[in-house]
Amino acid sequence: MKILAVTACPTGIAHTYMAAEALQKAADKLGLKIKVETQGAMGLENVLTARDIAGADLVLIASDIEIEQKERFLGCAIRQVSLESVLLDAAGVLKTLSA
Repeated sequence: MKILAVTACPTGIAHTYMAAEALQKAADKLGLKIKVETQGAMGLENVLTARDIAGADLVLIASDIEIEQKERFLGCAIRQVSLESVLLDAAGVLKTLSA
């Protein structure tokens, strides 16, 4: 399963990047492919391309705020979760997505 993720928090500093790192580590442990875009204080980083999006099985949005350029994901299977849920148990979040 190829998962794309977007993380964003209200201030765009710590939690955005902590969630991205937690998702990457959890995916590696679970043997899942994931690419994570961060939408933080530095703007959009590790931007998901049209090619990434076309090949994705699922888009995970880990955010408690509205993300930028959400229209890119029209027609995709999308699951939105709170940033807190990812920070507390990223592996658990990914397991529910891949089940």
